[in-house]
Amino acid sequence: MAVVIKGSGSIEGTSGLEMGANGATEIRGQVNVALGSSVAGDSYTTGISTASNFTPSSVPTSHRNLIINGAMNVAQRGTSDTTDAQNFTTVDRWSVVWNGLEEQPSKYQEQLTSSDTGPWEKGFRNAWKLQNGNQTGGADANGYINPQYAVEAQDIASSGWIHTDSNSKITLSFWVKSSVAQTFYGYLYTADGTAQAYSFSYALSANTWTKVEKIIPGNANITINNDTGDGFRIYLPLFLGTDRTASGNTLNTWAAYSSSSRTPDQTTTWYTTNDATWHMTGIQLEVGSVATPFEHRSFGEELSRCERYYWHKNVTSGNAGWSYSMAGLDMPITVTTHFPVTMRASPTATIGSSNFRDSSNNVETPNINDLSTKAHWYGIKKQGGGDEKYGFTIDDIKYDAEL
Repeated sequence: MAVVIKGSGSIEGTSGLEMGANGATEIRGQVNVALGSSVAGDSYTTGISTASNFTPSSVPTSHRNLIINGAMNVAQRGTSDTTDAQNFTTVDRWSVVWNGLEEQPSKYQEQLTSSDTGPWEKGFRNAWKLQNGNQTGGADANGYINPQYAVEAQDIASSGWIHTDSNSKITLSFWVKSSVAQTFYGYLYTADGTAQAYSFSYALSANTWTKVEKIIPGNANITINNDTGDGFRIYLPLFLGTDRTASGNTLNTWAAYSSSSRTPDQTTTWYTTNDATWHMTGIQLEVGSVATPFEHRSFGEELSRCERYYWHKNVTSGNAGWSYSMAGLDMPITVTTHFPVTMRASPTATIGSSNFRDSSNNVETPNINDLSTKAHWYGIKKQGGGDEKYGFTIDDIKYDAEL
């Protein structure tokens, strides 16, 4: 029979109770819990629930995290970058841009240890670390350091979030740490239709991991197309100069995007502290008004998701060489590389280590333009006639279809 537990904690239908081992009371059959209160249509309970089986009524039990590589486990491009390169250079799917700096920041895939109290106990073993340069000249109005993540539009459009309804919520959560105590700001951005933005703040103590949770409503002005474009961006700036901020910016509300009012005016402490660090992991974006436990996915699954946007084929020359005899025919060699997953769009191919020559040691020019979302056809053509062999090797090639 059904057992109903009402707000006072009383139990109706005691005939459904049985004594278990060690004198414990077992409740068998259907159990309806009605504790707590309702927040914008979502019911929740307080205290401890020991039900052996629980299925959320409005949140998927798997694949609920719309962020790829939220645990920072995949770093196809490398685990550190101390050059002046912007955008994507270390952990997959995460980029950073800057302007007006006297010394560029460094980027790392950081390995966590048991001393990283907070995320370590939740199973996180990696984080993304940004380290400031020496900005001795102070904060300029046009200066910024802006980490960011782009969600593919169709992933948001089909997520179950009714983005035009203020009663429909999504929740953003992440673990973050800074070597400097201050209040930071972030903002969300939608590019389709009339661009909209939503700013928020979070306060950090120095060198202390903090779990940030933000519940974001829909808004009638938001447009998100069901396509492979840029549908939703998360910006977590470490500093934005006054060219991009405004004292009148209103937190926790959607408004038409303004490039000069992305957040309220920002504190300069982190930016003007030499070698200040900022660390992040465990970022999750999910439908609903509750930050559920982080969805840990296997490395293989996360890598496959990342390869939709970037794939790095790096092999030894002994495994990547071809040699052909064309008997004087002026014909190209064509090779097809099939991508491990369908890429978001036809990627840009960049050849790193390679050797394109004929038997007369003439350097050949490869064709790297024949690209689709599923494969890459490329080749070379030997120079001149004659009965000779010619071929090429590719040791390193990168395919980029990032948003």
